Amino acid sequence: MCETCGCAGTGPHHVHGDHAHSHSHGDGHTHDHAHDHGHGHSHDHDHDHGHGHSHSHDHDHGHSHSHGSASEGTRTVIVLEDLLAKNDHQAAHVRAHFDARGILAVNLMSSPGSGKTSLLEATIQALPAGVRVAVIEGDLETENDAERIRRHGVPAVQITTGTACHLDAHMIHDALHHLDLDGIDIVFIENVGNLVCPATFDIGQHRNVVLLSVTEGDDKPAKYPVIMRAADRVLITKADLLPHIEEFDVERARASIAGVAGPVPVCVVSSKRGPGMDDWIGWLMAEHAARKPAVA
Repeated sequence: MCETCGCAGTGPHHVHGDHAHSHSHGDGHTHDHAHDHGHGHSHDHDHDHGHGHSHSHDHDHGHSHSHGSASEGTRTVIVLEDLLAKNDHQAAHVRAHFDARGILAVNLMSSPGSGKTSLLEATIQALPAGVRVAVIEGDLETENDAERIRRHGVPAVQITTGTACHLDAHMIHDALHHLDLDGIDIVFIENVGNLVCPATFDIGQHRNVVLLSVTEGDDKPAKYPVIMRAADRVLITKADLLPHIEEFDVERARASIAGVAGPVPVCVVSSKRGPGMDDWIGWLMAEHAARKPAVA
């Protein structure tokens, strides 16, 4: 069970891609395989998410639980901390694959229906010619989003998590075996739609981008501050609907974001009509250029 939100996160996940690829692990071994990992999670932990700054997570649920014994509780904490440590180790391994090839890895997080896949489709079309991208999609079921991406001629791997409400580093590592990383400039990871758990897990990304759609309400950042604090950039999406939604005020949303996350950059975008896309694409290209020196 996921200790962050209570979801059954220990079940198997499945990775669906067009092809399997091998890659070197830097220890003289090159292999091509798939893994099936369970995962557990703990509370009250500080760790580096791999995108330039660390976050502290202290989850106080405001209620008590009865445990069988102190020693049982101690064993549980040790096991969960060990699983988190394994995830962080795997995330560093995933990031090393990206860094060795100068790839920018971007983790997209938001609630369901905020427009992540639509943003990716618009981004694919707006990126400069010659920029090669791949997408890793995370959903509980179906390959719907991956199929949408593939229709644009972009390689996409679908991870179906079953009941887990977020992606973890082991899942991303499995997905990499279905991508030819040597032909990629940017990897977009579309996390499972959720405003809680995805913010906590390092999956080997360089940057976290959080989407907030205008249909969700401008007070959403105040309600879900942890994910906003994990963001390197926030995109207010579906801006083309603003004339029809009087309840959403962009400046109130900006103030709400700043109130919980500080001076994180905020961009207002529409994947349908184009506002803000130039700023978004410019940021992506600058971030990708910053990864190039990592290539030996």
